[in-house]
Amino acid sequence: MILHQFRYDLMAFLRNRQSRFFTLVLPILFLVIFVSVFGNHEIGPQNVKASTYYVPGIAALAVIAGSFVNLVISVTAQRESGVLKRRRATPVPAWVLIAGRALTAIAVALVVMTILLLIGRFAYGVKLPTSTIPGVVLTAVVGAVTFCCLGYALTTVIKDEDAAQPTVQALILPLYFISGIFIPNVNLPTWLRDVAEVFPVQHLADGLHHAFDPATHGAGLVWSDIGVLVLWAAAGLVVALWRFTWTPVAATG
Repeated sequence: MILHQFRYDLMAFLRNRQSRFFTLVLPILFLVIFVSVFGNHEIGPQNVKASTYYVPGIAALAVIAGSFVNLVISVTAQRESGVLKRRRATPVPAWVLIAGRALTAIAVALVVMTILLLIGRFAYGVKLPTSTIPGVVLTAVVGAVTFCCLGYALTTVIKDEDAAQPTVQALILPLYFISGIFIPNVNLPTWLRDVAEVFPVQHLADGLHHAFDPATHGAGLVWSDIGVLVLWAAAGLVVALWRFTWTPVAATG
């Protein structure tokens, strides 16, 4: 039943041109632009080549775009158009509908991340050590689940479809800049780095950066980053379970 719902939601995603662009195309454009700008310069706290820095950084962005940004926008639109209410009226259990949509977001996020890693490998020569593949996979999966939970939680405070995209971008774009995705956060003031440490974006990016660091040994896992992501996932899940609604909010608010 979940797989059927997953296929339905995946086809809906693939038919949506805007979702395809922002989730699939935009991360690739970011990767090409940043690597082209910084070339072979060494950047970041580990002083690695720009390509080695930006492949995992933009991969983190891709995970967030697929599991958070796109989910918030699409779920809010479906709620306000009455689609969620109609689907809730069917015999399909509510948890199946939610799990199917979450599984779609996670799958899309991981596929886009994989595409970016392949581009990094074959276009820019960025090698992922075989030993750290478990670290990349686990960090990405936990990150995708975390941002799915946070995405469902955020939909509960967005009142209409028009507000979804500006709200989610206003929240996530500043975090991209201070969390080591667009620019190395070692260049930021200490207080701004401390702010970034609180939020999950930096811990997802740091976990992936660590796995790609040529000096990393072992499985490439940073358990402190995984722990912070799990805490944020739990917080998002609690809010989503408490406040999520299937009926349009704008019409009643």
